[in-house]
Amino acid sequence: MSEKKDIFLRAYIVYFGFVVLLLVVLFQTINIQLQDGRSDQLTEGDGEERLATKTVQKEARRGQILDVNGTPLVTSVSYFDIYMDPTVVSQEVFASELNDLCIGLNKLYPDKTASEYQRMIREARARESKYLSIRKKVTNEERKKIRELPIFNLGRFKGGIIDNVENIERKLPHGELLARTLGKLDQDGIPKYGLELSCNGYLTGEPGEEVERKLATGWKKIGLVTKEPVDGADIVTTFDMTIQDVAHTELMNQLESQQAEKGCVIVMDVKTGYVKAMVNLHRDSDGGYSEKHYNQAIGTKEVPGSTFKLASLMALLEDKKVRLSDQVNAKGYYTFYDKTFKDSNPYGYGEISIQRAFEKSSNVFTEIINKAYRNNPSQFIRRLKSFGLASKLDISIEGEKKPTLYEPGDAGWSGLSLPSMAIGYEVQQTPLQTLAFYNAVANNGKFMRPQFIKEINRGNERVKTFKPEVIIDQVCSKRTLKDLQKCLKGVMLRGTGESINSANFSIAGKTGTARILDDKTTIVDDKKYQASFVGYFPAEDPIYSCIVVVSAPSQSIYGAVVSGSVFNAIANKVYASALKYHKPVNIGRPKKKALPISKDGYARDLAQSYRMLGVPYVQAEESDWVFTRSREPKVVMERRYAGENTVPNVVGMTARDAVYLIERAGMKAMVEGYGVVKSQSLQAGSPSERGRRMKITLK
Repeated sequence: MSEKKDIFLRAYIVYFGFVVLLLVVLFQTINIQLQDGRSDQLTEGDGEERLATKTVQKEARRGQILDVNGTPLVTSVSYFDIYMDPTVVSQEVFASELNDLCIGLNKLYPDKTASEYQRMIREARARESKYLSIRKKVTNEERKKIRELPIFNLGRFKGGIIDNVENIERKLPHGELLARTLGKLDQDGIPKYGLELSCNGYLTGEPGEEVERKLATGWKKIGLVTKEPVDGADIVTTFDMTIQDVAHTELMNQLESQQAEKGCVIVMDVKTGYVKAMVNLHRDSDGGYSEKHYNQAIGTKEVPGSTFKLASLMALLEDKKVRLSDQVNAKGYYTFYDKTFKDSNPYGYGEISIQRAFEKSSNVFTEIINKAYRNNPSQFIRRLKSFGLASKLDISIEGEKKPTLYEPGDAGWSGLSLPSMAIGYEVQQTPLQTLAFYNAVANNGKFMRPQFIKEINRGNERVKTFKPEVIIDQVCSKRTLKDLQKCLKGVMLRGTGESINSANFSIAGKTGTARILDDKTTIVDDKKYQASFVGYFPAEDPIYSCIVVVSAPSQSIYGAVVSGSVFNAIANKVYASALKYHKPVNIGRPKKKALPISKDGYARDLAQSYRMLGVPYVQAEESDWVFTRSREPKVVMERRYAGENTVPNVVGMTARDAVYLIERAGMKAMVEGYGVVKSQSLQAGSPSERGRRMKITLK
C-alpha cells in the first residue's frame, strides 16, 4: 500500500511539475510580448540584448517644382546610409568572401584601404555589433553597386546589408537660375520664401510610419515600414528655362559690365499674364552676383521714374485734358516753388507735340500734369487708382509690397506732389507692378494678374489648374490705348529708345532713369541712379512684355544704354530661337513628286527600303545586284554584272557593297575618297586574280 501511495505521489509531482513549467513558459511569452510593445525599455537576458522598438514617422518625398515644359527646377534627391549587421553572416561565407567584399568597397570608396574595411568589419563582428556604418549619403546608383558586392548580394538576413535608411535633400539642378523665386528650406525642412513657401501645402506629402529599434548606439531604422508615405504634389510653373537662361545671362553680363549693385528682369506672356522668366541678381561681398539675397522684382518698392509717364499720359488722355498733337514748350527746366526739374537735354526741345515730349521723355510732363489737375488733384489720383496702380497684384508668391500713391490730405502730400508724380516720383511700385501695367497696354487694355503656377499634379492626376486671371477688363478706352501704343512705338523709332530697336521685329517701350530713394522717398545717394526699360514685342502683335531694372550702374545712368540693351538682347534671342514666331517658308507650296535617287546595290536591301518608304518600284530582271533608275512612275531596278570569278562592276555603289564584291572575287580593295564609286582600276568582266589589288575612287 505504501508503495502504491509512493507511485501516486510521484505522478502528482510530475503532473504539477509540467503545469508549473507550462505556466512559466506562458508567463515568459506574455512578458516578451509586453516588452517588445514598449518603446522605452531595454532589458538584458542571457548575455544578449533584448531589443525594444518604437514607431516613428517616415518622411514623405516632397513634390518637384517644374518649368512649363516639365524640366525640373527643384527636385528631391535621395541619399542612403549603408549599414551592416555582420553577426547574421554565416562563418563559412564570412571567411570565404570578406576579402572580396572589402576589395569591392575600396574600389567604390578608396578613402579606406581594403585592409581597413576588413579590420573594421571583423572588429564589429567580434563585439557583436548589429549596426556598423559602412557609408553615408550614397546615391541610389552607388547603392545598387554596393548591393552587388560579395556577401551584400545575399541580402539583409544572410548578407547583413542594411541600405534602406533614406535621407531626402532638395536640389536645384540649374544652380542659381530662379533660385530666389523658387525658394529654400531651412535645416529643419521648413520653407523660408518663394514657391517652396507659397506652395508648401501641395508640395508636402503625408508622412508614413516605420519601425526603429533601440541598440547600444541609439535608435536605428530597421527598414520595416508599417504605413507607406504619400508623396507631395508636383508644381508645374509658368517659367520657361530657355527664356530664363537668356534673361539671367544677359542681366549678369550687364551688371558685371556696369559694376552695378543689383538688377532684375521679368518676362511675361502678354495674353495670359504667365511669368516666363524672373531674375534677381545682387552683388556679393566678393564682387560677384547671385540670387541669394532678395526678390527685388516682387518685394522692392522703387520710384519708377520716367516709365510712370505712361500712366500720366493715360490719365490726361482719358480725362480729355490733352491730345497728342497739342504743342508744349519743352524748355529744359521746370520750376515749382524751390524745386526745379530738368530734362536730360539741358537746352530743352523747344515747341514740340505732347507725343514728341513723351518720345523724348521730357520732364515738361511736370507742367502738363500740374496745369491739368492743380485745381482738382484728387481727380488725377482717382484716375491712377482706376488703372490699378494703387493696389497689390495679389500674386501667389509672398512678399509683394503695396504701391505708394499719395493723395491730398496725406502727410506726404505737398505742392510738389503733382509735378513729382507726373514723372514717377512720390510714387513707388515694384518692378512687377510696373510691368503688369505696361502689359495691360500691350494686351489692348486687359489687365492680367501675373501668375507663376500653371498646374499642380499628383502622379497622373491633375489636382488644380491655374487659368489666366483678369484684374481689370479694360484699363482705359480703346482710343486712349491706340494713342499710347503709338507713343510707345515712337519711343523706339525716334525717341530715347531709338538706339536699341530691333532690326528683325518691332519693339514698343519706355526708358526710365530715376534717383534711388528710400521708403520715405528720400534720396539715398545723390550720385546713385536706377536705370530701367519696360516694353513689349513684337509691337504689332505682342507676345511677351518685359522689364529690366538696374540699380546704381557705374558707367552710365540712362535706361536705354543700361537696361534697354538687356531688353533688346533678350527680345532678339527669344524671338530668334522660337519657331512659333516664324511662319513656315513652304506653306502652300506643292509637294515634290519626283522619285528619289538611290545608290546601286543589293536588290533585297533596296526593295525593303522602297517598301518602308512607300516608293513604287519594279525589278526588270531577277538579280542579286542591280542598277537603279528613276523612271516615272516607278523606280526601275536593272540587273548588273557582278561575277564571282571575274572583276565586278562596282561603279555607282557604296564603298561597303563595292569592297564586298571585290573581296568575294578574291581580290583586295584599295579605297580612296568618300561617297559612291566613280571609277575602278580594273575593267569589269576581265579575269580576276586572287590577291590582286583593285583601286576604287569614291566621290
